[in-house]
Amino acid sequence: MSERFTGSFTQQEPIPEAGIEAAMAVLRHGRLHRYNLAPGEIGETALLEQEFAALTGARYCLAVASGGYAMATALRATGIKPGDRVLSNAFTLAPVPGAIASVGAQPVFVGVTADLTIDLDDLQAKVGEAEVLLLSHMRGHICDMDRLLAICDDAGVRVIEDCAHTMGARWNGVPSGRHGLIGCYSCQTYKHVNSGEGGLLVTDDEELAARAILLSGSYMLYDRHRAAPGPEAFERIKYDTPNISGRMDNLRAAILRPQLAALPEQVRRWNARYRVLEDGLRDTPGLRLIARPAAEHYVGSSFQALLPDWTGPEVRQVVERCAARGVELKWFGAAEPVGFTSRYDSWRYAQAVAMPESDRVLAGLLDMRVPLTFTLEDCALIARIIRAEVSAVFQTA
Repeated sequence: MSERFTGSFTQQEPIPEAGIEAAMAVLRHGRLHRYNLAPGEIGETALLEQEFAALTGARYCLAVASGGYAMATALRATGIKPGDRVLSNAFTLAPVPGAIASVGAQPVFVGVTADLTIDLDDLQAKVGEAEVLLLSHMRGHICDMDRLLAICDDAGVRVIEDCAHTMGARWNGVPSGRHGLIGCYSCQTYKHVNSGEGGLLVTDDEELAARAILLSGSYMLYDRHRAAPGPEAFERIKYDTPNISGRMDNLRAAILRPQLAALPEQVRRWNARYRVLEDGLRDTPGLRLIARPAAEHYVGSSFQALLPDWTGPEVRQVVERCAARGVELKWFGAAEPVGFTSRYDSWRYAQAVAMPESDRVLAGLLDMRVPLTFTLEDCALIARIIRAEVSAVFQTA
């Protein structure tokens, strides 16, 4: 009888007991709003920002309602206006072009390589079309950041990093989110720390940090931040910066702080699972694994592989056969968006020029979550199932 996986691809680990205890303390005193503090009290949100700034090495940090809100705030803080064009990845998730559209700007999509990173040759060709690149490290794959920054610096293009899938990752020893002008992170349930929803923004730029804090809805209470510029930075802009409320609250921050402290150990655990999957699928006929460069310290919280030049019906057959054995694979090559697997030609609010090479990559792209509720044995079983089903379809193709 064929093996079958019976676990859940959407079940996360419980919130740590320390986070539950901290959350209960917030619930008991009732001061959930980040600026509602007792005399002499430092709020959980301010402490989270201080700790995340220290973790990434950033001067300033702001906690907000979501990763998408962090990106939109970063764009507004850099001065992006309605009608402006913003470069971004063709291979990403909908909140990235959504953040661009939310400020009235127009995405300019840059292609994807077979290593699932932004196509730097295509970026070089398009870099003159915008003043900002919203770079998505989609599914945790980091491009050659040294070359990317050289391209953007030469063209005077500012880089905002979407690090929803790379919190805890590094390129050449530099934390993801610290290469560009601003780094944006997500704390949504399926990310590397879990508060249901939530986001973080980091920067070393004093004025951008002050603008972001005012945009997030600080009113004139910015002195209650601990990872923020001094009051003089706010004095220059406080009457000209709109309040677009999107603050994080103390309850979510309380849940997140213990998870942040545990992040290095969680990264180690994710990568152990990723390597079991990689080893189990290596040299599978018809399947291509994604190369991970030596300069990239990744976080293997999801797994991708390619079925290069397979037909749509053949890929769909693999997905359906794996699903019948309990393994949930997402396919970015389907004609219509399903769940979160939309792509650049799905977003009809944005003009999209056809990119045949990117389409070829996406047509064979399989994607899978790797929650930490999976054991190493689970991952070995999942790899055996995928290997068997890919091989079966490949042999009959």
